[in-house]
Amino acid sequence: MIRVASHRLEKNAKFVNSLNVFPVPDGDTGTNMSLTVQSGFKAVNESESSHVGTLGKALAKGLLMGARGNSGVITSQLFRGFSKSIESKETLTSDDLAKAFDDGVKTAYKAVMKPVEGTILTVARFGAEAGVERAKETKDAVEVMKAVVKGSKVGLEKTPSLLPVLKEVGVVDSGGQGLVFIYEGFLEGLSGEASDESYTPDETEMVEMVNATHHQSAQGQFNTDEIANGYCTEMMVQLGQDPTSDETFDNDKMREYLSKIGDSLIVVSDDEVVKVHVHTNFPRKVWAEGRKFGALTKVKIDNMKIQHETIVDDDEETVAEPTSNKPVDYAVITVSSGDGLSKLFMSLGVTNVISGGQTMNPSTNDIVDAINNANAKRALILPNNGNIIMAAKQAAELADIPVAIVASKTVSQGMTAMLSFNPEADLDENKENMEDSLDTVKSGQITQAIRDTEIDGLKITKGHYMGIVDGNILVDDPDIVSGTEQMLDKMIDDDSEVITILVGEDGNLEDAQKFADYLDDKYADLETEIHQGDQPVYPYLIAVE
Repeated sequence: MIRVASHRLEKNAKFVNSLNVFPVPDGDTGTNMSLTVQSGFKAVNESESSHVGTLGKALAKGLLMGARGNSGVITSQLFRGFSKSIESKETLTSDDLAKAFDDGVKTAYKAVMKPVEGTILTVARFGAEAGVERAKETKDAVEVMKAVVKGSKVGLEKTPSLLPVLKEVGVVDSGGQGLVFIYEGFLEGLSGEASDESYTPDETEMVEMVNATHHQSAQGQFNTDEIANGYCTEMMVQLGQDPTSDETFDNDKMREYLSKIGDSLIVVSDDEVVKVHVHTNFPRKVWAEGRKFGALTKVKIDNMKIQHETIVDDDEETVAEPTSNKPVDYAVITVSSGDGLSKLFMSLGVTNVISGGQTMNPSTNDIVDAINNANAKRALILPNNGNIIMAAKQAAELADIPVAIVASKTVSQGMTAMLSFNPEADLDENKENMEDSLDTVKSGQITQAIRDTEIDGLKITKGHYMGIVDGNILVDDPDIVSGTEQMLDKMIDDDSEVITILVGEDGNLEDAQKFADYLDDKYADLETEIHQGDQPVYPYLIAVE
């Protein structure tokens, strides 16, 4: 059941991502839920037990540690309650199955501080209620599972009527859709109708897999000399275009060959394209293997030893006593994506940066590891994303040291909070002071719309630039400079003093300077700062304090 559910959700992760309410290129619910369920499946697969209760416990632990994003965390809580319900069972009856789903829903609702209907919770509740009712009529577990699937679909269809923003945009809840895919996988596995056909990820999903592989590598946790394969090598091969060999391409054979000269290997293909990611000391051999079957349309190579040495050097410059094994009093851990942002956070007093953000939420386990490996007596966590806060709270409960969560929802809030950090204060005092400062900054984001839609009466056109202020889309403009200037006008008021512009990997300093000049001309009393952030998705992040 778990294997098929994991496969089914992975297969449909891209679709779930597309249900993001905002038309921004950062929809990640499907990816988060898929990686969460994969972690659960891995834990079950590694168990040697056939006892249902023991397997349920393994599933719950795997989901808990692998949970990413709010939907992933809620999924882990659903199956935490599910597993507690069955922990003494060797096998499951139809009544046991129905009760487990119902107990899971109760646990998930309790885990969320303010449960919102029209979300994954609603879908889970409708499914569980349908299962309980069906169990009164039959002793067939498959029939109960069918009822759970049917009920969850009914709940999913109701989400737009329960959550106005879903109705306005014309989508169902993405987390709820992900849960339906999980339940459909359960039904396939339980009924024996599961398909064994292999699934080939497309290019977007391949990128997500590569990002996940990198995200799990924990660069800062080992010495440079321990990097066995020093070059992160990627290529895309257009099959049949001027190959250097008559040999027929075989995915398994390429994987077998590359596994001998590298690790962290991913090879995916369809009838036209092969994409490869591998860590190796022989990138030219990787490319030569690809050229045997066609033209190399994309290649990339990064020297990981240099990258790691840079990270270590930066850490040594920031930490006062890098060679000491004596625990430090405070670890201040933040989540950010982009080398520039990481360096800015470190300059503000952050001790540890977890690589991640909107498009790659760290798991509960990632955050637990960062806390426990920080060699500190206590820790503060700055999630900098509303979709990471729940995972951070779960991590705090599992950590070996006292932890406080500062509920920063944006990078701008995280940086502002750091200005209120006092290394002499206790955890509660720091948390209170840092959270009090969050309302003193307005957070602006510029990005491109990925579809036509209308939100809060604002028509949004695919390809236009959107100005998003504190989570609300306020600007739609075909020109990035004009759109950013409009957003700035909406952010600035009589209390504004300082504007900070963070330039992303798709932004440029030339445009950033245009924004600064615009501010100087129109708001002469304001101070403007420009920093290289290197963040993905958003060419410009802007803070107004």
